[in-house]
Amino acid sequence: MSKQLVKDLQPGEEVKSVFVVTRKEVRKTRVGAPYLALELVDRSGRIEARMWDGVSRYKDAFAEKDYVAVSGRVEKYRDQLQVVVSSLRRCDESEVDAADFLRVVETDRVELEGELRLAAEEVRDPHLRALLLSFLNDHAFMRRFTAAPAAKNYHHPYLGGLLEHTATTVRICRMVSDLYPDVDRDLLVAAATLHDIGKIEELDFDRAIDYTDAGRFLGHLLLSDEMIRDRIAGLPGFPPDLAMRLRHAVLSHHGELEWGSPKRPKTLEAVVLHHIDNLDAKVNSFREVVSRAGAADSPWTDMKNLFKRPLYAPRSMSQEMELDLEEEVPR
Repeated sequence: MSKQLVKDLQPGEEVKSVFVVTRKEVRKTRVGAPYLALELVDRSGRIEARMWDGVSRYKDAFAEKDYVAVSGRVEKYRDQLQVVVSSLRRCDESEVDAADFLRVVETDRVELEGELRLAAEEVRDPHLRALLLSFLNDHAFMRRFTAAPAAKNYHHPYLGGLLEHTATTVRICRMVSDLYPDVDRDLLVAAATLHDIGKIEELDFDRAIDYTDAGRFLGHLLLSDEMIRDRIAGLPGFPPDLAMRLRHAVLSHHGELEWGSPKRPKTLEAVVLHHIDNLDAKVNSFREVVSRAGAADSPWTDMKNLFKRPLYAPRSMSQEMELDLEEEVPR
């Protein structure tokens, strides 16, 4: 069957397509009748689904993380789209194209990795440089780091997204260091390179992006700190004060306690890293919201997004020219 993407589903549309099940729960209605509550995912997004009939037949026929071929209809419930499933079956991997379910970063990953290596080799402090190279030269670590997404839903939620986000953050930090000479460039570059490494333990990205148990219990800030402390312990003579300032910048990079940081930034490098990390995350999130909105007559998105407000995204001049050319082509 042809693939229908989540982002293209419309109310009243018939659904016959394959998705990944990322959540499966047997619930009961108000009158006590069982039903299946599901979350269906593909590379374009995720959508809630409900199966009201045949629960006893289907509830053990598939599991979370399975590919399932779904037949049903799209409905709107409390202003949210959901699929009312009439039937489904579990699919084998041979029946699907994995590219339909996990997006891949468009930027060349070899170039991004090379950019990180160049930045690390330019670090003059021998302890920080040795720490960075201990990660970058670890093939097992880099295999996971270059494949991982940066998030489940919002910024850089695709394979290679963590590498792209990290490389962009490091790039901006190097630029800011040129503008503000009192910033410790080596410390900032090191913290930017390592600030999200714990996401390789926080996120599972087989078939669909989801949180691991470690991710739910600890989160990537603490996981990143653990990884950094373990590496430092294997580097003789690493200055304790330098280690503390590096760990502080990583642990505080979310900026506020309510945003998940155990501490708020207390050094210049930590403040700079927080704002640059937030800038790149928000810009990419904006792009994600706009791209998922799809083609529309209005340049405004709806309010159901990370920013909780309509976002303005007019077509660029090049897009307008392409549309004009398409209209001029004789049919």
